[in-house]
Amino acid sequence: MIYVVIGFLWLSICLYIILGGADFGAGIVELFTHKKARHKTEEIMYQSIAPVWEANHMWLIIAIVILFVGFPEIYTTMSTYLHIPLVLMLLGIIARGTAFTFRHYDAVKDNWQVLYTQIFYYASLLTPFFLGLIAAATVSHSINPDAVGFLDLYIFSWLNWFGVSVGLFTVALCAYLASIFSLRETRDKADLTLMIKKSRQTMVFVVFTGMLVFLTAYISDIPLVMWVFSKPLGVMAISFATVALGLILRALHQRKLLPVRALAGFQMVMILVAATYQHNPDIILLGNGQHLSLLEHMAPPKTIAALGWALMLGSLFILPFLFYLMASFSRQRK
Repeated sequence: MIYVVIGFLWLSICLYIILGGADFGAGIVELFTHKKARHKTEEIMYQSIAPVWEANHMWLIIAIVILFVGFPEIYTTMSTYLHIPLVLMLLGIIARGTAFTFRHYDAVKDNWQVLYTQIFYYASLLTPFFLGLIAAATVSHSINPDAVGFLDLYIFSWLNWFGVSVGLFTVALCAYLASIFSLRETRDKADLTLMIKKSRQTMVFVVFTGMLVFLTAYISDIPLVMWVFSKPLGVMAISFATVALGLILRALHQRKLLPVRALAGFQMVMILVAATYQHNPDIILLGNGQHLSLLEHMAPPKTIAALGWALMLGSLFILPFLFYLMASFSRQRK
């Protein structure tokens, strides 16, 4: 049953990166759009994220519950040494959701809309950035329980060049997903041309920040190149992601938009596989040479069994209704 629980944990993280990432990316893309085109971009992005924006964070909640119930030592370590970026990320989620709601559904349209918009923009930008910082901290050996002093324990455990580069890479991925997912929400050729341009720009940003991740990993003595390319699975994952990128570029050139969402989602899965498989099931690599493993630091077997059954039964309700929600909104827009 432990592998069922780990599978749901990985699936929830993957879906949060894809769906939640596209959600965050909507604000990022709009922020970096010229003011003259922002209103049109806002309309397109709103149509793109409307079906699932309130449901996206469900996947984050599921991942947190799985860690809390099934892997309490791992949960405790993360919430202790990474409490600052975790709190900032959660505050960003709250601020962004609140601003989005008031921005679109406030009965009175006044100068407050400007404030709501700015909160939406910068919360969309900073939240995935802190998510990337947290992810980088778990594998960079920067969390050292033996460290002395507040800065070493609670600041430099996540604030370093590698973490910043992964944060920027996460922001780039979110903007890329939002641009790709919004292509089918366009209504005319001018809108489609605008979003294709955005998609290509974010692709460049993803490639640049991805190279920056490898550079800072090398400078920080993190064996990222070995993790990704030392085994066939990593090479295959990166190769498949690269091929998918080429297919997306071809589809954009031919303006055949049907497969682009699936290809972009497939890319995210491949990137996640390449980044995690090498040190799996070690989910946190500590600075004192130790590690926290999903197989070695799990809850008692009865707890894991109960959690596994709860996840399987819950998925019978969650997944069909999620797909129905997305299909319903898709039919409404036709």
